[in-house]
Amino acid sequence: MGSLLTTDEVAERLGVKAATVYAYVSRGLLRSRRNADGKGSLFDRADVDAFVAGRRRTTTPAIRTGITLIRDGALFYRGRDVTGLAGTESFESVATLLWTGEPGHEAFPVDPELVDLATRVTRPLPATARLADRLRVTVAAVAAADPLRFDTTSAAVVATGRQLLSTMVHALPQRSPATEGDSLAAALWHRLSPQPPTPEGIRALDAALVLLADHDLAASTLAARVAASTRAHPYAVVSAGLAALDGPLHGAASSLAHTLLAEAMSGPDPVAIVSERLRAAGTSGTVPGFGHPLYPDGDPRATTLLALVDGPARRVAEQLGAVMRTRSGVLPNVDLALAALTLRHDMPADAGEAIFAVARTAGWLAHALEEYAARPLRYRPSGRYAGESPT
Repeated sequence: MGSLLTTDEVAERLGVKAATVYAYVSRGLLRSRRNADGKGSLFDRADVDAFVAGRRRTTTPAIRTGITLIRDGALFYRGRDVTGLAGTESFESVATLLWTGEPGHEAFPVDPELVDLATRVTRPLPATARLADRLRVTVAAVAAADPLRFDTTSAAVVATGRQLLSTMVHALPQRSPATEGDSLAAALWHRLSPQPPTPEGIRALDAALVLLADHDLAASTLAARVAASTRAHPYAVVSAGLAALDGPLHGAASSLAHTLLAEAMSGPDPVAIVSERLRAAGTSGTVPGFGHPLYPDGDPRATTLLALVDGPARRVAEQLGAVMRTRSGVLPNVDLALAALTLRHDMPADAGEAIFAVARTAGWLAHALEEYAARPLRYRPSGRYAGESPT
């Protein structure tokens, strides 16, 4: 038998609780043996590695997509470098690119009746409701009000996307006075920040929306595609994406990075904050706002967005990034940049999640358009039964 791991080490390796490891043992998925003191279990490292490899296998079909490419540390939409698009194109233009293949700015229409409906159905939500909670309720309400929601032709989906995104943003409670004819980024600004908008601030928020609009087959995008494969209407596709996005390891990760950066900015020693987080993370070394498996040399979205943020938030973020790079070789990801943007402009802790959700709605609908053109119901993986044998 090779080197042995304790239960706690296996749990950390798998990213689960110790109780889950014991459940795997009871179901025959992992082998263990008692420790010499009889008080714990030991696991063969080779068995654990084989179990990890098995978990990575998937029976979902290979998905051919012409939307997003991640290659050599760069991100592309329809063959165009996203960091370049963030500096030259509006979010509205990039959404059109994702949906149709060609960029083109077209203002998203504001329907007062839909905004009023969404405002009325979200008003009773408690004060503890997050912005993402309001977005989910808005999507459901707007869907119920659309008698033609099952129209999945390309033109209808694009029109639905523009109207839905506009309503999602305009139905959020305002934090500063808005003006008519605002871009979507400007309209969102008034729902997130109490500060008067500046051209630089709007530009940074618009760039964040562009940078987050799609990211290949992330968990929420796969959920959206599965929904679209059943021919669920576009609103249901977005709802599926929002459900998967809600996890702290996906769209809500920016809130954790916000907390980390806020603590670092308010304390006397930002490095001590990172040290404490590293100690709490243990050997996994996971710190919110740092590291991305697809960008071992650094997340280009983080670099681009941080460059558009000024003030203490950016300086402290860069200081934390230098410490993590030197000590752990881990670089900032887009969640840290989102945290810097939201802190710089006095936005709430969950603002990054809301920006993420609004932006990614464009991507989910682009993937829905691809899925509507493919064979329906093509996602039917089979489970590997590991329960009790039939009697």
